[in-house]
Amino acid sequence: MASDGTPSRDSQKKKKKTSRKGKEDVQHAQVQVDIESLTASGHHALQQGYYSEALEYFKKAFKAAVELKETKVQRACAFNLGAAYVEAGKPQKGLDFLSRAEPGERGERVADLQFNLAAAHEALKDYAQAARHYLQAAQLYRSQGDGSSEGDTCIRLAHCHLHRKEWAEAAESYLRAAESYKVAGKSASAAIALKDAGNHMLQCDPFTSDDVIAVLTECLELSANITEQETLGKLYNAVGLSFSQLKLFPEATECYELALPLVHSTPRRLAVVLQNLGAVHNILAQYQQSLEYHREAAALHGSLGSRRAQGRCFCNLGYALSELGELEEAGESYLHAQQAFKDSDDSSGQWQSCEGLAGIRMRMREPEKAIIYYKQALALLSKCKDVSSSVQERLVNKLSAALQLKLAVQQRAPLTRHAIQERSCHRQQLRMTDTRNADETVDEHRRREVLTSQRIEDSSQVDFTKQWRPTEIYGRRKPHGDMMIPSRITKTEQPAYLNALPETNRNLNNTYEKPDVHCQNPTDAHIISQQDQPMCDSSKQNPDELTSEPLLVESTEISPPAPFDSGDTTPLQRRLKSRFCTVM
Repeated sequence: MASDGTPSRDSQKKKKKTSRKGKEDVQHAQVQVDIESLTASGHHALQQGYYSEALEYFKKAFKAAVELKETKVQRACAFNLGAAYVEAGKPQKGLDFLSRAEPGERGERVADLQFNLAAAHEALKDYAQAARHYLQAAQLYRSQGDGSSEGDTCIRLAHCHLHRKEWAEAAESYLRAAESYKVAGKSASAAIALKDAGNHMLQCDPFTSDDVIAVLTECLELSANITEQETLGKLYNAVGLSFSQLKLFPEATECYELALPLVHSTPRRLAVVLQNLGAVHNILAQYQQSLEYHREAAALHGSLGSRRAQGRCFCNLGYALSELGELEEAGESYLHAQQAFKDSDDSSGQWQSCEGLAGIRMRMREPEKAIIYYKQALALLSKCKDVSSSVQERLVNKLSAALQLKLAVQQRAPLTRHAIQERSCHRQQLRMTDTRNADETVDEHRRREVLTSQRIEDSSQVDFTKQWRPTEIYGRRKPHGDMMIPSRITKTEQPAYLNALPETNRNLNNTYEKPDVHCQNPTDAHIISQQDQPMCDSSKQNPDELTSEPLLVESTEISPPAPFDSGDTTPLQRRLKSRFCTVM
Protein backbone atom coordinates (compact mmCIF):
# COMPACT_ATOMS: atom_id res chain seq x y z
CA MET A 1 0.00 0.00 0.00
CA ALA A 2 1.49 3.32 -1.00
CA SER A 3 2.44 5.87 1.62
CA ASP A 4 0.58 9.17 1.79
CA GLY A 5 3.83 11.05 2.63
CA THR A 6 2.87 12.01 6.23
CA PRO A 7 5.26 11.14 9.11
CA SER A 8 4.34 8.40 11.47
CA ARG A 9 3.24 9.07 15.05
CA ASP A 10 6.32 7.36 16.53
CA SER A 11 8.69 9.56 14.67
CA GLN A 12 6.77 12.62 15.77
CA LYS A 13 7.01 11.54 19.39
CA LYS A 14 10.72 10.99 19.05
CA LYS A 15 11.21 14.43 17.62
CA LYS A 16 9.21 16.01 20.45
CA LYS A 17 11.26 14.17 23.06
CA THR A 18 14.47 15.21 21.40
CA SER A 19 13.46 18.84 21.19
CA ARG A 20 12.24 18.78 24.82
CA LYS A 21 15.47 17.20 25.98
CA GLY A 22 17.46 19.73 24.08
CA LYS A 23 15.54 22.56 25.71
CA GLU A 24 16.07 20.99 29.15
CA ASP A 25 19.75 20.65 28.49
CA VAL A 26 19.95 24.24 27.46
CA GLN A 27 18.02 25.32 30.55
CA HIS A 28 20.21 23.11 32.73
CA ALA A 29 23.34 24.59 31.29
CA GLN A 30 21.97 28.11 31.75
CA VAL A 31 21.11 27.42 35.39
CA GLN A 32 24.63 26.16 35.99
CA VAL A 33 26.03 29.27 34.39
CA ASP A 34 23.77 31.40 36.59
CA ILE A 35 24.87 29.53 39.71
CA GLU A 36 28.50 29.99 38.81
CA SER A 37 27.92 33.68 38.18
CA LEU A 38 26.01 34.17 41.43
CA THR A 39 28.68 32.28 43.37
CA ALA A 40 31.45 34.38 41.87
CA SER A 41 29.52 37.58 42.66
CA GLY A 42 29.04 36.38 46.24
CA HIS A 43 32.76 35.78 46.64
CA HIS A 44 33.55 39.22 45.27
CA ALA A 45 31.05 40.89 47.62
CA LEU A 46 32.57 39.08 50.62
CA GLN A 47 36.03 40.26 49.67
CA GLN A 48 34.74 43.82 49.58
CA GLY A 49 33.05 43.39 52.95
CA TYR A 50 29.48 43.60 51.63
CA TYR A 51 28.07 40.71 53.66
CA SER A 52 24.36 41.36 53.06
CA GLU A 53 24.88 41.58 49.33
CA ALA A 54 26.98 38.42 49.39
CA LEU A 55 24.27 36.53 51.24
CA GLU A 56 21.70 37.52 48.61
CA TYR A 57 23.90 36.13 45.84
CA PHE A 58 24.46 32.84 47.68
CA LYS A 59 20.73 32.50 48.49
CA LYS A 60 19.82 32.87 44.81
CA ALA A 61 22.44 30.34 43.90
CA PHE A 62 21.05 27.87 46.45
CA LYS A 63 17.48 28.32 45.18
CA ALA A 64 18.63 27.75 41.62
CA ALA A 65 20.42 24.60 42.73
CA VAL A 66 17.25 23.30 44.37
CA GLU A 67 15.34 23.76 41.11
CA LEU A 68 18.14 22.04 39.26
CA LYS A 69 17.60 18.91 41.37
CA GLU A 70 21.25 17.92 41.37
CA THR A 71 22.43 16.74 44.77
CA LYS A 72 26.06 17.57 44.22
CA VAL A 73 25.32 21.14 43.16
CA GLN A 74 22.84 21.58 46.05
CA ARG A 75 25.46 20.47 48.56
CA ALA A 76 27.98 22.88 47.09
CA CYS A 77 25.57 25.81 47.23
CA ALA A 78 24.48 24.93 50.79
CA PHE A 79 28.17 24.75 51.71
CA ASN A 80 28.82 28.23 50.30
CA LEU A 81 25.72 29.78 51.85
CA GLY A 82 26.55 28.29 55.25
CA ALA A 83 30.11 29.59 55.03
CA ALA A 84 28.81 33.03 54.09
CA TYR A 85 26.47 33.07 57.10
CA VAL A 86 29.38 32.19 59.40
CA GLU A 87 31.55 34.92 57.95
CA ALA A 88 28.69 37.43 58.14
CA GLY A 89 28.37 36.82 61.88
CA LYS A 90 25.37 34.45 61.83
CA PRO A 91 26.98 31.15 62.85
CA GLN A 92 23.79 29.31 63.81
CA LYS A 93 22.22 29.77 60.38
CA GLY A 94 25.54 28.90 58.86
CA LEU A 95 25.66 25.68 60.84
CA ASP A 96 22.18 24.72 59.62
CA PHE A 97 23.16 25.06 55.97
CA LEU A 98 26.55 23.42 56.47
CA SER A 99 24.80 20.37 57.90
CA ARG A 100 23.01 20.00 54.54
CA ALA A 101 26.33 19.73 52.76
CA GLU A 102 26.72 16.01 53.21
CA PRO A 103 30.28 14.77 52.86
CA GLY A 104 31.13 13.23 49.53
CA GLU A 105 34.39 11.60 48.59
CA ARG A 106 37.40 12.22 50.84
CA GLY A 107 38.87 15.27 49.18
CA GLU A 108 39.17 19.01 49.45
CA ARG A 109 35.47 19.51 50.00
CA VAL A 110 35.52 17.34 53.11
CA ALA A 111 38.46 19.14 54.66
CA ASP A 112 36.93 22.54 53.93
CA LEU A 113 33.59 21.41 55.34
CA GLN A 114 35.27 20.37 58.61
CA PHE A 115 37.02 23.73 58.71
CA ASN A 116 33.76 25.65 58.24
CA LEU A 117 31.93 23.52 60.82
CA ALA A 118 34.73 24.31 63.25
CA ALA A 119 34.50 28.03 62.46
CA ALA A 120 30.74 27.97 63.16
CA HIS A 121 31.19 26.22 66.51
CA GLU A 122 34.02 28.61 67.41
CA ALA A 123 31.75 31.59 66.71
CA LEU A 124 29.12 29.99 68.95
CA LYS A 125 31.84 29.64 71.65
CA ASP A 126 31.57 25.87 71.58
CA TYR A 127 35.35 25.52 71.63
CA ALA A 128 35.39 21.78 72.34
CA GLN A 129 33.41 20.98 69.18
CA ALA A 130 35.40 23.55 67.25
CA ALA A 131 38.69 21.94 68.31
CA ARG A 132 37.43 18.51 67.24
CA HIS A 133 36.49 19.72 63.74
CA TYR A 134 39.71 21.75 63.36
CA LEU A 135 41.76 18.68 64.24
CA GLN A 136 39.91 16.60 61.62
CA ALA A 137 40.41 19.34 59.05
CA ALA A 138 44.15 19.53 59.81
CA GLN A 139 44.53 15.77 59.38
CA LEU A 140 42.67 15.89 56.06
CA TYR A 141 44.81 18.78 54.80
CA ARG A 142 47.93 16.84 55.73
CA SER A 143 46.69 13.80 53.83
CA GLN A 144 46.26 16.06 50.81
CA GLY A 145 49.75 17.51 51.24
CA ASP A 146 48.38 21.01 51.76
CA GLY A 147 50.84 22.30 54.37
CA SER A 148 49.67 25.90 54.17
CA SER A 149 46.03 25.05 54.95
CA GLU A 150 47.15 22.66 57.68
CA GLY A 151 49.19 25.44 59.28
CA ASP A 152 46.26 27.88 59.18
CA THR A 153 43.99 25.26 60.72
CA CYS A 154 46.49 24.49 63.52
CA ILE A 155 46.65 28.19 64.37
CA ARG A 156 42.86 28.26 64.77
CA LEU A 157 43.04 25.05 66.77
CA ALA A 158 45.55 26.71 69.11
CA HIS A 159 43.10 29.59 69.67
CA CYS A 160 40.40 27.15 70.77
CA HIS A 161 42.80 25.56 73.26
CA LEU A 162 43.70 29.01 74.60
CA HIS A 163 40.03 29.77 75.21
CA ARG A 164 39.85 26.54 77.19
CA LYS A 165 43.07 27.48 79.03
CA GLU A 166 44.82 24.41 77.70
CA TRP A 167 48.24 25.98 77.43
CA ALA A 168 50.20 22.85 76.61
CA GLU A 169 47.82 21.83 73.81
CA ALA A 170 47.93 25.38 72.42
CA ALA A 171 51.73 25.34 72.37
CA GLU A 172 51.72 21.97 70.61
CA SER A 173 49.31 23.33 67.99
CA TYR A 174 51.58 26.29 67.31
CA LEU A 175 54.56 23.98 66.95
CA ARG A 176 52.62 21.79 64.49
CA ALA A 177 51.61 24.89 62.55
CA ALA A 178 55.26 25.95 62.32
CA GLU A 179 56.23 22.54 60.94
CA SER A 180 53.42 22.68 58.38
CA TYR A 181 54.44 26.15 57.25
CA LYS A 182 58.05 25.05 56.86
CA VAL A 183 56.94 22.15 54.67
CA ALA A 184 54.92 24.59 52.58
CA GLY A 185 57.93 26.90 52.27
CA LYS A 186 56.35 29.71 54.31
CA SER A 187 59.29 30.55 56.59
CA ALA A 188 57.87 33.88 57.73
CA SER A 189 54.62 32.26 58.93
CA ALA A 190 56.66 29.50 60.59
CA ALA A 191 58.71 32.10 62.50
CA ILE A 192 55.54 33.81 63.78
CA ALA A 193 54.07 30.47 64.84
CA LEU A 194 57.27 29.62 66.73
CA LYS A 195 57.13 33.00 68.44
CA ASP A 196 53.63 32.22 69.73
CA ALA A 197 54.66 28.69 70.64
CA GLY A 198 57.56 29.92 72.76
CA ASN A 199 55.33 32.42 74.52
CA HIS A 200 52.78 29.79 75.54
CA MET A 201 55.36 27.14 76.35
CA LEU A 202 56.37 29.41 79.23
CA GLN A 203 52.87 29.12 80.69
CA CYS A 204 52.91 25.35 81.24
CA ASP A 205 55.04 22.73 82.96
CA PRO A 206 55.69 20.07 80.27
CA PHE A 207 58.30 22.28 78.58
CA THR A 208 61.69 23.08 80.05
CA SER A 209 63.66 26.29 79.67
CA ASP A 210 65.92 24.59 77.17
CA ASP A 211 62.90 23.66 75.06
CA VAL A 212 61.71 27.26 75.01
CA ILE A 213 65.19 28.61 74.22
CA ALA A 214 65.51 26.16 71.29
CA VAL A 215 62.16 27.29 69.87
CA LEU A 216 63.01 30.99 70.26
CA THR A 217 66.41 30.48 68.66
CA GLU A 218 64.85 28.77 65.63
CA CYS A 219 62.30 31.57 65.47
CA LEU A 220 65.08 34.18 65.24
CA GLU A 221 66.82 32.14 62.54
CA LEU A 222 63.66 31.95 60.41
CA SER A 223 62.91 35.63 60.98
CA ALA A 224 65.59 36.47 58.41
CA ASN A 225 62.98 35.61 55.76
CA ILE A 226 60.53 38.25 57.01
CA THR A 227 60.67 41.25 54.72
CA GLU A 228 57.99 43.46 56.29
CA GLN A 229 59.67 45.68 58.87
CA GLU A 230 56.67 46.15 61.14
CA THR A 231 56.01 42.41 61.36
CA LEU A 232 59.67 41.78 62.09
CA GLY A 233 59.68 44.48 64.76
CA LYS A 234 56.67 42.90 66.48
CA LEU A 235 58.37 39.53 66.39
CA TYR A 236 61.58 40.85 67.98
CA ASN A 237 59.58 42.54 70.72
CA ALA A 238 57.62 39.36 71.46
CA VAL A 239 60.75 37.21 71.55
CA GLY A 240 62.32 39.78 73.87
CA LEU A 241 59.37 39.34 76.22
CA SER A 242 59.87 35.58 76.26
CA PHE A 243 63.58 35.99 77.01
CA SER A 244 62.66 38.38 79.81
CA GLN A 245 60.37 35.77 81.38
CA LEU A 246 63.28 33.33 81.19
CA LYS A 247 65.38 35.98 83.00
CA LEU A 248 67.77 36.11 80.04
CA PHE A 249 67.87 39.90 80.14
CA PRO A 250 70.94 40.49 77.93
CA GLU A 251 69.28 38.48 75.15
CA ALA A 252 66.03 40.34 75.74
CA THR A 253 67.84 43.67 75.49
CA GLU A 254 69.36 42.63 72.18
CA CYS A 255 65.92 41.75 70.79
CA TYR A 256 64.42 45.07 71.89
CA GLU A 257 67.32 46.98 70.35
CA LEU A 258 66.77 45.10 67.07
CA ALA A 259 63.08 45.98 67.19
CA LEU A 260 63.64 49.68 67.94
CA PRO A 261 64.59 50.92 64.43
CA LEU A 262 61.90 48.73 62.82
CA VAL A 263 58.93 50.27 64.65
CA HIS A 264 59.72 53.98 64.29
CA SER A 265 56.90 54.37 61.76
CA THR A 266 54.33 53.23 64.36
CA PRO A 267 54.36 55.51 67.44
CA ARG A 268 52.31 53.17 69.61
CA ARG A 269 54.59 50.20 68.98
CA LEU A 270 57.65 52.42 69.36
CA ALA A 271 56.39 53.47 72.80
CA VAL A 272 55.99 49.80 73.77
CA VAL A 273 59.54 48.89 72.72
CA LEU A 274 60.98 51.94 74.53
CA GLN A 275 59.05 51.00 77.66
CA ASN A 276 60.39 47.44 77.55
CA LEU A 277 63.96 48.63 77.00
CA GLY A 278 63.74 50.89 80.02
CA ALA A 279 62.29 48.11 82.16
CA VAL A 280 65.07 45.69 81.22
CA HIS A 281 67.73 48.29 82.01
CA ASN A 282 66.06 48.73 85.41
CA ILE A 283 66.34 44.99 86.06
CA LEU A 284 70.00 45.05 85.02
CA ALA A 285 70.56 47.97 87.46
CA GLN A 286 71.54 50.22 84.54
CA TYR A 287 69.42 53.04 85.90
CA GLN A 288 71.18 55.93 84.22
CA GLN A 289 70.70 54.34 80.79
CA SER A 290 67.06 53.57 81.50
CA LEU A 291 66.04 57.17 82.24
CA GLU A 292 65.92 58.28 78.61
CA TYR A 293 63.84 55.27 77.58
CA HIS A 294 61.35 55.81 80.42
CA ARG A 295 60.91 59.49 79.59
CA GLU A 296 60.51 58.95 75.84
CA ALA A 297 58.03 56.12 76.37
CA ALA A 298 55.98 58.17 78.84
CA ALA A 299 55.87 61.12 76.43
CA LEU A 300 54.78 58.91 73.52
CA HIS A 301 52.09 57.13 75.52
CA GLY A 302 50.83 60.49 76.73
CA SER A 303 50.61 61.92 73.21
CA LEU A 304 48.67 58.82 72.14
CA GLY A 305 46.25 59.08 75.07
CA SER A 306 47.40 55.81 76.65
CA ARG A 307 47.26 57.00 80.25
CA ARG A 308 47.54 53.55 81.77
CA ALA A 309 50.71 52.72 79.84
CA GLN A 310 52.04 56.18 80.64
CA GLY A 311 51.49 55.50 84.33
CA ARG A 312 53.57 52.33 84.09
CA CYS A 313 56.39 54.29 82.46
CA PHE A 314 56.28 56.86 85.27
CA CYS A 315 56.43 54.03 87.82
CA ASN A 316 59.52 52.61 86.13
CA LEU A 317 61.05 56.09 85.97
CA GLY A 318 60.34 56.69 89.65
CA TYR A 319 62.04 53.45 90.62
CA ALA A 320 65.15 54.24 88.55
CA LEU A 321 65.41 57.74 90.04
CA SER A 322 65.01 56.41 93.57
CA GLU A 323 67.86 53.98 93.01
CA LEU A 324 70.00 56.87 91.76
CA GLY A 325 69.23 58.81 94.95
CA GLU A 326 67.07 61.44 93.24
CA LEU A 327 64.30 61.09 95.79
CA GLU A 328 62.45 64.34 95.13
CA GLU A 329 62.25 63.71 91.39
CA ALA A 330 61.34 60.08 92.01
CA GLY A 331 58.45 61.20 94.20
CA GLU A 332 57.20 63.47 91.42
CA SER A 333 57.29 60.57 88.95
CA TYR A 334 55.25 58.39 91.29
CA LEU A 335 52.72 61.22 91.70
CA HIS A 336 52.40 61.46 87.90
CA ALA A 337 51.91 57.69 87.78
CA GLN A 338 49.25 57.84 90.47
CA GLN A 339 47.28 60.47 88.56
CA ALA A 340 47.58 58.52 85.30
CA PHE A 341 46.25 55.37 86.97
CA LYS A 342 43.37 57.37 88.47
CA ASP A 343 42.47 58.72 85.03
CA SER A 344 42.43 55.19 83.62
CA ASP A 345 40.61 53.75 86.67
CA ASP A 346 43.43 51.27 87.31
CA SER A 347 43.38 50.23 90.96
CA SER A 348 46.33 47.90 90.52
CA GLY A 349 48.51 50.70 89.22
CA GLN A 350 47.32 53.07 91.95
CA TRP A 351 48.35 50.84 94.83
CA GLN A 352 51.76 50.26 93.26
CA SER A 353 52.37 53.99 92.87
CA CYS A 354 51.26 54.51 96.49
CA GLU A 355 53.75 51.86 97.58
CA GLY A 356 56.49 53.64 95.66
CA LEU A 357 55.59 56.99 97.24
CA ALA A 358 55.60 55.42 100.69
CA GLY A 359 59.05 53.95 100.09
CA ILE A 360 60.36 57.38 99.08
CA ARG A 361 58.94 58.95 102.25
CA MET A 362 60.52 56.27 104.39
CA ARG A 363 63.92 56.97 102.87
CA MET A 364 63.36 60.68 103.46
CA ARG A 365 62.66 59.91 107.14
CA GLU A 366 59.02 61.00 106.93
CA PRO A 367 57.18 58.03 108.46
CA GLU A 368 53.87 59.86 108.94
CA LYS A 369 53.47 60.46 105.19
CA ALA A 370 54.67 56.93 104.47
CA ILE A 371 51.94 55.56 106.75
CA ILE A 372 49.28 57.47 104.79
CA TYR A 373 50.49 56.06 101.47
CA TYR A 374 50.74 52.50 102.79
CA LYS A 375 47.17 52.70 104.07
CA GLN A 376 46.00 54.00 100.70
CA ALA A 377 47.84 51.15 98.97
CA LEU A 378 46.11 48.55 101.17
CA ALA A 379 42.70 50.11 100.55
CA LEU A 380 43.26 50.06 96.79
CA LEU A 381 44.62 46.51 96.92
CA SER A 382 41.33 45.30 98.41
CA LYS A 383 39.57 46.40 95.18
CA CYS A 384 41.81 44.24 92.99
CA LYS A 385 41.09 40.65 92.06
CA ASP A 386 43.51 37.75 91.73
CA VAL A 387 46.18 39.41 93.87
CA SER A 388 48.65 37.21 95.71
CA SER A 389 48.36 37.18 99.50
CA SER A 390 52.09 37.82 99.70
CA VAL A 391 51.53 41.31 98.27
CA GLN A 392 49.15 42.24 101.07
CA GLU A 393 51.50 40.71 103.63
CA ARG A 394 54.39 42.78 102.24
CA LEU A 395 52.40 46.01 102.47
CA VAL A 396 51.29 45.21 106.01
CA ASN A 397 54.89 44.58 107.06
CA LYS A 398 56.00 47.86 105.51
CA LEU A 399 53.17 49.71 107.26
CA SER A 400 54.23 48.14 110.55
CA ALA A 401 57.82 49.28 109.98
CA ALA A 402 56.61 52.82 109.27
CA LEU A 403 54.60 52.84 112.49
CA GLN A 404 57.61 51.64 114.47
CA LEU A 405 59.77 54.35 112.96
CA LYS A 406 57.19 56.99 113.81
CA LEU A 407 57.07 55.73 117.41
CA ALA A 408 60.86 55.78 117.66
CA VAL A 409 60.96 59.37 116.43
CA GLN A 410 58.30 60.42 118.90
CA GLN A 411 60.14 58.76 121.80
CA ARG A 412 63.44 60.34 120.83
CA ALA A 413 61.99 63.85 120.60
CA PRO A 414 61.21 64.33 124.38
CA LEU A 415 64.67 63.00 125.29
CA THR A 416 66.26 65.48 122.96
CA ARG A 417 64.28 68.39 124.42
CA HIS A 418 65.23 67.30 127.96
CA ALA A 419 68.92 67.18 127.04
CA ILE A 420 68.72 70.67 125.56
CA GLN A 421 67.06 72.01 128.70
CA GLU A 422 69.73 70.44 130.93
CA ARG A 423 72.50 71.85 128.76
CA SER A 424 70.91 75.30 128.89
CA CYS A 425 70.63 75.20 132.68
CA HIS A 426 74.24 74.09 132.99
CA ARG A 427 75.42 76.97 130.82
CA GLN A 428 73.36 79.44 132.81
CA GLN A 429 74.88 78.20 136.07
CA LEU A 430 78.36 78.58 134.61
CA ARG A 431 77.62 82.14 133.55
CA MET A 432 76.22 83.00 136.98
CA THR A 433 79.25 81.51 138.76
CA ASP A 434 81.70 83.35 136.50
CA THR A 435 79.85 86.62 136.99
CA ARG A 436 79.80 86.22 140.79
CA ASN A 437 83.51 85.40 140.94
CA ALA A 438 84.34 88.37 138.78
CA ASP A 439 82.29 90.72 141.00
CA GLU A 440 83.98 89.45 144.13
CA THR A 441 87.44 89.90 142.63
CA VAL A 442 86.65 93.45 141.57
CA ASP A 443 85.39 94.29 145.08
CA GLU A 444 88.52 92.90 146.67
CA HIS A 445 90.68 94.84 144.27
CA ARG A 446 88.90 98.10 145.17
CA ARG A 447 89.23 97.51 148.92
CA ARG A 448 92.93 96.85 148.47
CA GLU A 449 93.35 100.16 146.66
CA VAL A 450 91.51 102.03 149.41
CA LEU A 451 93.70 100.53 152.16
CA THR A 452 96.83 101.28 150.20
CA SER A 453 95.89 104.94 149.81
CA GLN A 454 95.22 105.26 153.54
CA ARG A 455 98.70 103.93 154.40
CA ILE A 456 100.29 106.39 152.03
CA GLU A 457 98.53 109.24 153.85
CA ASP A 458 99.67 107.97 157.30
CA SER A 459 103.24 107.42 156.21
CA SER A 460 104.13 111.07 156.90
CA GLN A 461 103.54 110.44 160.65
CA VAL A 462 105.50 107.24 160.96
CA ASP A 463 107.51 106.78 164.19
CA PHE A 464 111.11 106.07 163.04
CA THR A 465 112.00 104.77 166.52
CA LYS A 466 109.91 101.66 165.92
CA GLN A 467 111.29 98.62 164.15
CA TRP A 468 110.36 98.31 160.57
CA ARG A 469 107.95 95.46 159.60
CA PRO A 470 106.86 94.29 156.18
CA THR A 471 103.70 95.87 154.99
CA GLU A 472 100.65 93.57 155.10
CA ILE A 473 97.39 94.16 153.42
CA TYR A 474 94.41 93.14 155.42
CA GLY A 475 91.24 92.62 153.63
CA ARG A 476 87.74 92.20 154.85
CA ARG A 477 87.38 89.60 157.55
CA LYS A 478 85.29 86.56 156.77
CA PRO A 479 83.04 85.10 159.41
CA HIS A 480 84.24 81.84 160.89
CA GLY A 481 82.21 80.80 163.83
CA ASP A 482 82.20 83.66 166.36
CA MET A 483 85.55 85.01 165.28
CA MET A 484 86.55 87.41 162.49
CA ILE A 485 89.68 86.00 160.88
CA PRO A 486 91.59 88.34 158.60
CA SER A 487 92.04 87.02 155.07
CA ARG A 488 95.53 87.70 153.72
CA ILE A 489 95.48 88.50 149.98
CA THR A 490 98.56 88.37 147.80
CA LYS A 491 98.63 90.72 144.85
CA THR A 492 98.39 88.63 141.63
CA GLU A 493 97.68 89.26 137.89
CA GLN A 494 94.01 89.07 136.90
CA PRO A 495 93.12 85.98 134.75
CA ALA A 496 92.60 86.72 131.10
CA TYR A 497 89.18 85.07 130.91
CA LEU A 498 87.92 87.57 133.48
CA ASN A 499 88.63 90.40 131.06
CA ALA A 500 86.21 88.93 128.48
CA LEU A 501 82.46 89.31 128.51
CA PRO A 502 80.49 86.45 130.09
CA GLU A 503 78.40 85.93 126.89
CA THR A 504 81.44 84.78 124.91
CA ASN A 505 81.54 81.53 126.87
CA ARG A 506 78.09 80.31 125.87
CA ASN A 507 79.39 78.09 122.97
CA LEU A 508 81.78 76.15 125.16
CA ASN A 509 80.60 72.65 126.00
CA ASN A 510 82.63 69.95 127.67
CA THR A 511 80.16 67.17 126.72
CA TYR A 512 80.08 65.41 123.28
CA GLU A 513 76.61 64.63 121.97
CA LYS A 514 76.07 62.27 119.05
CA PRO A 515 74.11 63.81 116.17
CA ASP A 516 70.49 62.75 115.83
CA VAL A 517 70.26 60.40 112.91
CA HIS A 518 66.87 61.81 112.02
CA CYS A 519 68.38 65.22 111.38
CA GLN A 520 70.89 63.95 108.87
CA ASN A 521 70.69 64.34 105.14
CA PRO A 522 68.03 61.95 103.76
CA THR A 523 70.42 60.76 101.09
CA ASP A 524 72.79 59.46 103.76
CA ALA A 525 70.50 56.55 104.39
CA HIS A 526 73.43 54.21 105.06
CA ILE A 527 74.50 56.28 108.12
CA ILE A 528 72.13 54.86 110.70
CA SER A 529 72.33 53.49 114.19
CA GLN A 530 71.94 49.82 114.98
CA GLN A 531 68.62 50.50 116.60
CA ASP A 532 67.16 51.96 113.40
CA GLN A 533 68.67 49.38 111.05
CA PRO A 534 65.64 47.07 110.72
CA MET A 535 63.23 49.91 110.03
CA CYS A 536 65.42 51.46 107.39
CA ASP A 537 65.98 48.15 105.66
CA SER A 538 62.27 47.55 105.47
CA SER A 539 61.76 50.80 103.62
CA LYS A 540 64.23 49.98 100.84
CA GLN A 541 62.53 48.73 97.70
CA ASN A 542 63.68 46.18 95.20
CA PRO A 543 62.56 45.48 91.64
CA ASP A 544 60.54 42.42 92.60
CA GLU A 545 58.54 44.24 95.23
CA LEU A 546 57.98 47.38 93.24
CA THR A 547 56.36 45.73 90.26
CA SER A 548 53.79 43.07 91.01
CA GLU A 549 52.58 43.42 87.42
CA PRO A 550 54.90 42.72 84.53
CA LEU A 551 57.23 45.54 83.65
CA LEU A 552 57.33 44.48 80.06
CA VAL A 553 54.51 44.74 77.61
CA GLU A 554 53.76 43.44 74.13
CA SER A 555 50.93 45.86 73.61
CA THR A 556 49.39 48.15 76.18
CA GLU A 557 48.40 45.12 78.27
CA ILE A 558 49.73 41.66 79.01
CA SER A 559 47.71 38.66 80.13
CA PRO A 560 47.94 35.00 79.27
CA PRO A 561 47.15 34.18 76.60
CA ALA A 562 49.08 36.91 74.89
CA PRO A 563 47.13 39.21 72.59
CA PHE A 564 47.08 38.24 68.94
CA ASP A 565 47.90 40.57 66.11
CA SER A 566 46.05 40.27 62.86
CA GLY A 567 49.34 40.55 61.04
CA ASP A 568 50.78 37.50 62.78
CA THR A 569 48.00 35.10 63.59
CA THR A 570 44.23 35.04 63.52
CA PRO A 571 42.92 37.02 66.50
CA LEU A 572 40.56 35.42 68.98
CA GLN A 573 37.90 38.09 68.58
CA ARG A 574 37.38 38.91 64.91
CA ARG A 575 35.07 38.06 62.06
CA LEU A 576 35.70 34.41 61.24
CA LYS A 577 36.84 33.51 57.73
CA SER A 578 35.35 30.46 56.10
CA ARG A 579 36.33 28.26 53.21
CA PHE A 580 34.34 28.43 49.96
CA CYS A 581 34.16 26.22 46.93
CA THR A 582 33.24 26.84 43.32
CA VAL A 583 30.48 24.87 41.63
CA MET A 584 31.32 23.09 38.40
